[in-house]
Amino acid sequence: MAKMDLSLLRSKFRGSMLGALIGDCLGSPYDNGYNYLSNGMKLVLQKSFDKLEGPMFKAPVMQFTDDSAMTYSLAKSLVEQKELEVVDVAKRFVKSYFLEPNRGYGAGVVTVFQKLRGDKFADIVTPAKQQFNNQGSWGNGGAMRVAPVALFCYENYDNLLDTVRKVTQITHTHKVGVDGAILQAAAIYQSLHLNPNETLNVISFVDDLIQKMDQIEKDEEGLGLAEPQPYKIQLGVVKALISEDGDGPDVKDVLKKLGNSVAALYSVPTAIFCFLRAQKPISGIQTENPFRRAIQYAISLGGDTDTIGSMTGAIAGAYYGEEKINSNMLQHCESSEEFRVLGDKLFEIAVKQ
Repeated sequence: MAKMDLSLLRSKFRGSMLGALIGDCLGSPYDNGYNYLSNGMKLVLQKSFDKLEGPMFKAPVMQFTDDSAMTYSLAKSLVEQKELEVVDVAKRFVKSYFLEPNRGYGAGVVTVFQKLRGDKFADIVTPAKQQFNNQGSWGNGGAMRVAPVALFCYENYDNLLDTVRKVTQITHTHKVGVDGAILQAAAIYQSLHLNPNETLNVISFVDDLIQKMDQIEKDEEGLGLAEPQPYKIQLGVVKALISEDGDGPDVKDVLKKLGNSVAALYSVPTAIFCFLRAQKPISGIQTENPFRRAIQYAISLGGDTDTIGSMTGAIAGAYYGEEKINSNMLQHCESSEEFRVLGDKLFEIAVKQ
């Protein structure tokens, strides 16, 4: 494609970092383990978004969770080191956790952090490998924080794959957990390279991801999985759901086929679907803004709402850029200015490489 206008590209870098933050902050109050939000809760969600976008009002700032805490630490490391220093990233993750442990960290990750600190970071990968009877975690904790890597590696896809693997394995070593982070990063990467002023071909977007995951998942044999290429299969489901006519698929159908859990396999493809589904109006979501629509829809699916909201926001923000993000809403999110600045700094590094 033609070289993108740098002001648009900068906006996309900001948009991805801010989108990750907004999805997290706005999603976390609804993270309740239910299958999906009731109609009553969807109305509460609609009114909440409307109020946040409306005239500024004094209110407690909406706090971010472990998703944004780790995204922030990873971005800071990449910006300050100008390259991937895995030990530095691990140290920042651990320091951030012990300073603010009440951000919603999972018990497994806490155990990894305790071992890393106890061992003085002598071995970065083994604590994560020991999780779940030495199988490693296949949760979405790698995927939820990976946006800065997609930005940092904007011009080098092979470098992106290598970097995602290394930063994910600090906490998640199961190949399905690592591949989920790769898929999320690939979706952000694709969004960064597309022009939001042109109509998005949603089928091509999924096909490109299927092609990428076909390469990544070639060596899945022997993992004991029911299907050897699980993400490729889930992306096929995304494609089928996105192709449905009329009002699109029923929420129950989306959850049954894609999921909304903390498992990467049942949340990363869901986030990609939410971004693509929001290209068109969605029944019950009253907004003309497709960025907001994507995040609101992601949260309405229930389950792991902060992480699915954050992953959806990172992809949507990378596509639309900062222009589609309501500035009033942003001011209600903790640390939004710091996330914007990190987007700028990652942009400056990426275009110089």
